[in-house]
Amino acid sequence: MDKIIEDDELGRLVIRVNSRARSLVFRTKSDAVYVSVPPGTTLKEVKQAIENLRGKLLASRQKIARPLIDLNYKIDAEHFKLSLVSGEKDQFLANSRLGVMEIVCPPHADFTDEKLQSWLHKVIEESLRRNAKSILPSRLAFLSKQCGLPYSSVKINSSQGRWGSCSARKAINLSYYLVLLPSHLIDYVLLHELCHTREMNHSERFWALLNQFTEGKALTLRGELRKYRTEI
Repeated sequence: MDKIIEDDELGRLVIRVNSRARSLVFRTKSDAVYVSVPPGTTLKEVKQAIENLRGKLLASRQKIARPLIDLNYKIDAEHFKLSLVSGEKDQFLANSRLGVMEIVCPPHADFTDEKLQSWLHKVIEESLRRNAKSILPSRLAFLSKQCGLPYSSVKINSSQGRWGSCSARKAINLSYYLVLLPSHLIDYVLLHELCHTREMNHSERFWALLNQFTEGKALTLRGELRKYRTEI
């Protein structure tokens, strides 16, 4: 019988015992990461292997999950909207303002070209970064003052593994992919990191504190957040 692990970063991992397997084998597919393990392998050993390979698994998962950015590609988030339209000139033109970006594309653009896809990702991600810098620090400062949870600094980064993090020195890092979330989930992540300024682990005291600032909905909001990914 398969064992299922739900991971905040990797999504679903399906663990299957294979009588012929001599070592752990990971296969990344669109719906999950499948892990074949020899008989007698413990769950602890599987989880340790996942941690050792987390970086590679994340890269593989994101590569498979990445949709093609073309004229049908859109982002319609609360704080960031993106559209691609066909133009008449033989060059790309990116128009952006706070919360909105439009990319005008040449009429015969080859969207299957890997270099073009890489460039489009970089242009969109840079716009996400600018939007995040305009939105997140001020919101974090507001919630910090409201909840009485001070922090030492905040930085916006390109993390595709975590929505945010907080160091022992109360320095908070936030992924610019946060602007793809609805407002209530942005607040949840910000409050989550602010609570880490007082409780550095995920103990019962941490969740009690986070529940205090989310009307008792911390676990519900965590479950909702898992539907989203730190990627475009």
